Amino acid sequence: MRYLPQTKKSREDMLEAVGVSSVDDLYKDVPKSAFIEGLADVPLHKSELEVERILGGYANENHAASDGPFFLGAGCYYHHIPASVDHIIQRSEFLTAYTPYQPEIAQGTLMAVYEFQTFIAQLTGMDVANASMYDGATATTEAALMAMRITKRNKLAIGNALHPDYRGVLLSYMKNYDDVDVFDGEPDEDTACVILQSPDFYGKPHVYDVWRKKCDETGALLIVVVNEIISLGLLPAPAVADIVCGEAQSVGLPMSFGGPHLGFFSCREKFVRQMPGRLIGETVDEDGRRSYVLTLNTREQHIRREKATSNICTNQGLCALAFTVHMALLGEDGFKTLARLNHEAACKLADEVTKIDGVTLLTKSFFNEFAIALSKNAGDVVNALAAKGIIAGYALDDNQLLLCATEMTTDDDISVFCTALKGML
Repeated sequence: MRYLPQTKKSREDMLEAVGVSSVDDLYKDVPKSAFIEGLADVPLHKSELEVERILGGYANENHAASDGPFFLGAGCYYHHIPASVDHIIQRSEFLTAYTPYQPEIAQGTLMAVYEFQTFIAQLTGMDVANASMYDGATATTEAALMAMRITKRNKLAIGNALHPDYRGVLLSYMKNYDDVDVFDGEPDEDTACVILQSPDFYGKPHVYDVWRKKCDETGALLIVVVNEIISLGLLPAPAVADIVCGEAQSVGLPMSFGGPHLGFFSCREKFVRQMPGRLIGETVDEDGRRSYVLTLNTREQHIRREKATSNICTNQGLCALAFTVHMALLGEDGFKTLARLNHEAACKLADEVTKIDGVTLLTKSFFNEFAIALSKNAGDVVNALAAKGIIAGYALDDNQLLLCATEMTTDDDISVFCTALKGML
């Protein structure tokens, strides 16, 4: 891509067109604490070779999940990815983040996305699923917006411990809407939806029947958020929900420093025309052969912006493909086995860590993640163990620590972690 420098006049013309006086005005909503004062602390005026060496040195300071015991989850999970996944998705006909703009000529791509939708619908117990979303946080917000469109209401109830990042994205979106009330608690007759995460942020799975009844009594929709999709290999599908959405990074995708990830979105068939994004459908061509088409296009790139259900401008096509390939390799039995291995690893970790004086288990039932209370500040413990090459989970408020174990967690990892933690408490 060519570098196209801007003149002072061209910058002034652009600023005038968008109605601001300076470039700084474009960042007025960013907290001042997020800005770097002055120049970044990097060497200046180096050759390309020197820059590569310097940046390589910085990269080598990173501590990857595979470098030692790793117990960090909190919405982004360390799982095994078969080598065959990367081999297949890097084929030239697949290596794009987009579904094509002349879609019917790319039947293989459409078929892969159709299979992705099928997997999601089967896992969630919903009638239909779309062609993926950006990530779990934006998928949750899109679900809330969809509920507001359907019910013509503007109150959103959060029923349990929703991931704080999801809550933050939801609140950021709702700032742009008049009189939207986001609150914690039970729905009333003015509530558009109840947002229920399961397992919740602290790892606790939830049953849906009580919340389903509350929604039926008030006319609110029930949105179930699944942040760790592998949990659906053991836990019942949230089929009583109206909308099920969340994050599918755990299957086929690395953590990637937090993204790109893979949001998913599914719902009851009667709500399909209010569903954001796109939907791939199966049909037959004029010769009677099975073929795939873009059946529903509710995003603003396909229809007039004022009629669009969302501003989703692309689906995470390559990420959805990786998920689909991995799921196809696992099969139903393999997916359930993977879920069981995760739960067994977490149970083993909980059993061992709670033998340590100064540790109390807070999450009594869990899938692969749970919270504990420590006799010391959790942040200090995490930092001290990180210096020893142990990533000891996610520090919560006060003395609480969120731990995660997956199929990647070995008995040695647990032993090393517990020994080190015992020496600190």
